[in-house]
Amino acid sequence: MATKSKPKNKKPITRNNKNTTGTWKVEKEEKVQLKELAKDERTWKIAGTTFLLISFFLIISFISYFFTWRQDYTQISRGNEILWDPDVKILNLLGKLGALTAHFFISRLFGVAAILICTFFFVVGVNLLWRRRVFSVWRNMKYVTLGMLVVSAILAYLLPNEEFRWGGGVGNMIAGWLTGSLGTIGAGAVLALIVIAYFIWQFNPVFNFPKKLMRPLAADEAAPAMAEETSQKKAVVTETGGAKLVIDTGLETPKYDIKLINKEPLVQAKEEEEGYERITVLKPETRKPPAVEEAPAEPPTQELELPVINKPVKPVKPGEEDLKLEINSAPITPAAATAPAEKNKAYEPTLDLKGYKKPSPDLLESHGSERVVQDPAELENNKNQIIKTLGNYDIEIQKISATVGPTVTLYEIVPAAGVRISKIKNLEDDIALSLSALGIRIIAPIPGRGTIGIEVPNARKTIVSMKTLLASDKFRNSSFSLPIALGKRIDNENFIVDLATMPHLLMAGATGQGKSVGINAILVSLLYSKHPSQLKFVLVDPKKVELSVYSQIVNHFLARLPNEEDAIITDTKKVINTLNALCIEMDNRYDLLKDAGCRNIKEYNAKFTARKLNPEKGHQFLPFIVLVVDEFADLIMTAGKEVEMPIARLAQLARAIGIHLIIATQRPSVNIITGIIKANFPARIAFKVSSKIDSRTILDAGGADQLIGKGDMLISLNGEISRLQCAFVDTPEVDKVVDFIAYQEGYPQPFLLPEYIDEKDLESGDFDLDDRDSLFEDAARLIVANQIGSTSLLQRRMKLGYNRAGRLMDQLEQAGIVGPNQGSKAREVLIKTEAELQQHLEMLG
Repeated sequence: MATKSKPKNKKPITRNNKNTTGTWKVEKEEKVQLKELAKDERTWKIAGTTFLLISFFLIISFISYFFTWRQDYTQISRGNEILWDPDVKILNLLGKLGALTAHFFISRLFGVAAILICTFFFVVGVNLLWRRRVFSVWRNMKYVTLGMLVVSAILAYLLPNEEFRWGGGVGNMIAGWLTGSLGTIGAGAVLALIVIAYFIWQFNPVFNFPKKLMRPLAADEAAPAMAEETSQKKAVVTETGGAKLVIDTGLETPKYDIKLINKEPLVQAKEEEEGYERITVLKPETRKPPAVEEAPAEPPTQELELPVINKPVKPVKPGEEDLKLEINSAPITPAAATAPAEKNKAYEPTLDLKGYKKPSPDLLESHGSERVVQDPAELENNKNQIIKTLGNYDIEIQKISATVGPTVTLYEIVPAAGVRISKIKNLEDDIALSLSALGIRIIAPIPGRGTIGIEVPNARKTIVSMKTLLASDKFRNSSFSLPIALGKRIDNENFIVDLATMPHLLMAGATGQGKSVGINAILVSLLYSKHPSQLKFVLVDPKKVELSVYSQIVNHFLARLPNEEDAIITDTKKVINTLNALCIEMDNRYDLLKDAGCRNIKEYNAKFTARKLNPEKGHQFLPFIVLVVDEFADLIMTAGKEVEMPIARLAQLARAIGIHLIIATQRPSVNIITGIIKANFPARIAFKVSSKIDSRTILDAGGADQLIGKGDMLISLNGEISRLQCAFVDTPEVDKVVDFIAYQEGYPQPFLLPEYIDEKDLESGDFDLDDRDSLFEDAARLIVANQIGSTSLLQRRMKLGYNRAGRLMDQLEQAGIVGPNQGSKAREVLIKTEAELQQHLEMLG
């Protein structure tokens, strides 16, 4: 029988205990580690479940107590001894323990408010069970504690002599102390104050009289709107010899905004304002060949280095030295980097309304499908008809192509050699007849293309939604000062332009052809892109109904005359005063630009935000002002030159100081759109008009009479005429946008224009000191403080018109505060100190 060999290096373990015999190994008792037990996931789940059961136990026992307390009260009053008495019968759903617990919390402590304590156990249980902070325990504890005290005291105060203790023992104690100290009325006032303070502290309501109870989603709270033409892509980064290649995989990924480090300050600040997650791309300082650059050991997490790869030079073959010319240029030596100088923190005008949020594209509607419908049969038929019609007149073409747009398809043809362009141009009506289509327009030739264009309306038209344009990256990432989204070109490209560079816009079109929708598209675009501190509207609406929807945002985006109630101007007399007030505002702004040494509003605002201008000298941040005039023809017919002259003056001079005009009319005749108006409105939009004469009046070219209506338009910009389909935004959509803005906190009052008083309204004769201006004392203090008797000072600092400022200066002269007029020089200030001025004013009474 084989025997087992003992393993080497193993000695029998002996125990020191006297009861130990033999060499058996005794296992040690495992100790429980409390720290590991506390970290165990199962412990958290058990604890969370326990707290949830406690919360359910309490809420069930409390609710049952409200119905059974009268029957159970005799037994409950005996205390805890009923727990061990089997003969005691309790009606509470959770038995003796539930009845005793409910009686303790409700009758002895907090009354009905004791229900709030159930929420504490529920919050703790949910957080433990899910092992993350689903609810804030500390915040819940604060509100539960304060809520139980306040609610119990209020119930005890309101129901003091009831048989059921609604406020509990604690509530009766607090209410009794308050009533004894302050009386019944005083105690009620204190409790009401506590309730109001508790409500404000927890919910922080906004007291701005909202128009709608339903608050729409904000731009940063809403899900990203559908974006057209661009979907965010995931990328695969590969490395080859230190160079990194980004390959588009076509998969959706969250949006990243790529920012270059060495950008202008204004562009960089604007990008940082958007609040997107960013990937920083480093610009290479010097050009190096790939072999010299070294790839980093570890790829950076948020910085991608893009090396510059030099293109190899193609060698010159023998005999070609005389055919090629090489132009060598000296290398550009970059300027040495200098340390930025320390500056004060820049002024940010948007902080005036810090909580303001721009509207979200989700407030707008998607009208039908955004895809352009292409009917191959229709395209082929139109192509054959065009070729056949041209062939009937012996016109041969070499090539034809089609570009399908939302409402119009552009057919481009290349005629054969020797064909005169005017011959094709004269066949416009014949081609329209062969195609049985309305709105044929021939462009002969297309500028910069070397082809002849024939625009043919589509049988199935596509609506261009405003939501698509505003959600596109081209609009959201534009660096324009005043971006406006007008519509889409024939090639389906979004047409986004800058109103500040136009700089004014003239619109014309017959009734019902989309002119009012175009105005709404422009206004909505500006509302989506600018902050109330950056833009103000002056709206003139003789029809009284087209622009009235914007009256709700009067304290956000509208400007008006002082002492006027309505910001939407409808009366012709007020239109004249408003236009002249804008002229005064223009002159005042030019004075500010002159004092600041700036040429335009962009330079001035940049200087002001950099805190290089002193506000005590009248300098301030200047918002853009956009004047919108609907039905300009009605104003010309009723007021004539009184309207035309200030419009022409603003159009000539107001561009540099940030005042831009949008004039719309349905009668583009020569007596309405005069030569002075046309000369200062280089950007013009024409919807469908009734005659070629009207088209030439508005565009200086034909074609607007051939449009098909419903938003089909021509825009003349920078000497080129483009055909667009205007973006459609319906009135309910505008209401939603306006309500969203009106719901938010605005300025205390609208932006006030300088006061303008017509000379015809001024009474002739000497001024009576007993009937002096209401601003007389303020003007006197301003003049004495600055020791400058200048009318322009009163205009700038007090935002007054020239006539009122001059009248105030005449009254100051009669009162002996300033001396007589000295021509171009400022008047002498006769009173030197404010104390002397006060005595002088008291003497005048």
